[in-house]
Amino acid sequence: MSRAVRTDGAAARSDAAIAAAATRLIDLSHAIHAEPELAFEETRSVAKTLAPLAERGFEIHIGVADLPTAFRASYGSGELTVGICAEYDALPEIGHACGHNIIAASAVGAALGLAEVADELGITVVVLGTPAEESGGGKVLMLERGVFDDVAMAMMVHPGPYDIVGARSLALADLGVVFHGCEAHASAAPERGRNAGDAVTVAQVALGLLRQHLLPGQQLHGIVSDGGVAPNIVPGRAELLYYLRAVDSASLDDLMRRASACFEAGALATGCTHEIRTLAPTYTELTPDPALLCAYREQIADLGRVPIAPELEAQRPLGSTDMGNVTNVIPGIHPVIGIDAGGAVTHQPGFAAASVNASADRAVTDGAVALARTAIAVARDEEHRDRLLQRLVQRQEDIR
Repeated sequence: MSRAVRTDGAAARSDAAIAAAATRLIDLSHAIHAEPELAFEETRSVAKTLAPLAERGFEIHIGVADLPTAFRASYGSGELTVGICAEYDALPEIGHACGHNIIAASAVGAALGLAEVADELGITVVVLGTPAEESGGGKVLMLERGVFDDVAMAMMVHPGPYDIVGARSLALADLGVVFHGCEAHASAAPERGRNAGDAVTVAQVALGLLRQHLLPGQQLHGIVSDGGVAPNIVPGRAELLYYLRAVDSASLDDLMRRASACFEAGALATGCTHEIRTLAPTYTELTPDPALLCAYREQIADLGRVPIAPELEAQRPLGSTDMGNVTNVIPGIHPVIGIDAGGAVTHQPGFAAASVNASADRAVTDGAVALARTAIAVARDEEHRDRLLQRLVQRQEDIR
């Protein structure tokens, strides 16, 4: 498949369109990076991302799935709909320390390249603006509300310290645990109180002891978001924010059961009550499509990149992503494209700084080219094209 793409006129025209837009794409990446916006508040980032697509003639719908900062931009009318996911939300205080500015710019670049050849390939190019990946699960909500219903394949590329083609992620549950006790004067009448802060302490000790018995791939980590208001008032309310992660949804269910017992222990030991709330949609693990992975691996290698060996990919989980939910329903990929972060990893301030350096700029254009070439290779391969269309028909029948 790779040799055909390297010499194929469609790929050459797509590459040329991306090269012509390179300065614009890098400027887009830097502009999003300069004004980081949190989940569901990415209004400026959406406007910046849509501008080059609107100029190219994409049909744009903003506010899809009843999410003000979600969008769908489409070009072409072919039967094979290629979805390219753009992320643009940032992290509190440390901005684009996950490099979503690169994701958005590379998605736009890939779409501009594919727009040049959409008619001859018989494809429809759709850029899906997906808010709130860091917290909120924008893709899950868009998936549930039908925005992906006609998408036959979904792709995106995420920056990281090194290239990983078959990236893996962990399933994730986003929890808030509130303990309710009874306020009292901490000195004059402590016996009248029930200390919700102590319930948090007991629960965290139990969780810490649980860690030695977790299954491989299971993780839990969190913070105390509310521990009381003053030292002389017995806390009547306290709250934990916790992430539970596991290699797959079944393992996550097991971890949820065991962690819930720890939260209950905190309440029981202190005479408090508690409630566990799911704060965002649960993320499932990535299940990348093998054929799309193969096509992308060939294209990224053709660009001179050297991804880690396939046998090592499962040993480097990437945290969690709502793209996992998409790949559990639609054939898709979520590869990592490497940037020189000077030893920093995602969610560190150093990675935020690196997300606009020269290597990050190259990742924008390389990522765009690799995604576009992958779509071209699959669209031109009758076996893979037919497989994707048949999967789509079956999924649409299941929806009906």
